[in-house]
Amino acid sequence: MNKFSVIITAGGTSTRYGKENKLLEKINDKTVIEETVFKFSEFDEIDEIIIPANIQIKDKFKNILKNSKIVIIEGGSTRQKSVYNALKYVKNNYVMIHDGARPLVTKEIIKNTMNATVKYDAVSVMTKTTDTIKEVDDSGKIIRTIDRSKLYNTQTPQGFKTDLIKNAHEKLINGNYTDDCSMLEELNIPVYIVNGSYTNIKITVKNDLDFAKIYI
Repeated sequence: MNKFSVIITAGGTSTRYGKENKLLEKINDKTVIEETVFKFSEFDEIDEIIIPANIQIKDKFKNILKNSKIVIIEGGSTRQKSVYNALKYVKNNYVMIHDGARPLVTKEIIKNTMNATVKYDAVSVMTKTTDTIKEVDDSGKIIRTIDRSKLYNTQTPQGFKTDLIKNAHEKLINGNYTDDCSMLEELNIPVYIVNGSYTNIKITVKNDLDFAKIYI
């Protein structure tokens, strides 16, 4: 059995959400971060969950996340720095990186991501774009309609061979990437698709939380 580590990012300040930190909001009887972590903690293949957390909520996480698999560390000033901090703790050959604010990820998606990571070394959960996409200039004028047949929306988890993504972070350490797969793309390293779900949303505004409550 191939063992996986999981990095669940939680270093943001929820500025678009409001005064509360969205990861501590409740979906029924669990907080968002608890719901997210629970989805991964059920797998035998996953024996390590590393959470780089915003320093303001780090202690709160320690109080509510009671599981021997979980390690809570201090996050960095950017998502990239938070992930790199967490990668230093990873002990397994494979790692998945997931947004703490995506509690609706399914166990099927997680399992498919692990299988694809072992096969391809670098994968991202994605959904095919269904909306018509327009390119617009700075004045607000539409320039053109972009062919959506090859466009996909990026989600998480993203899975990697640990050495591969860690080396990418070290080579691009001065960057400000908000997506780990884009770092591999920058280095011309192939990344493959795992089919996601349109319900695997990232909670960004309060309406997203309402949707999550209904869905769960």
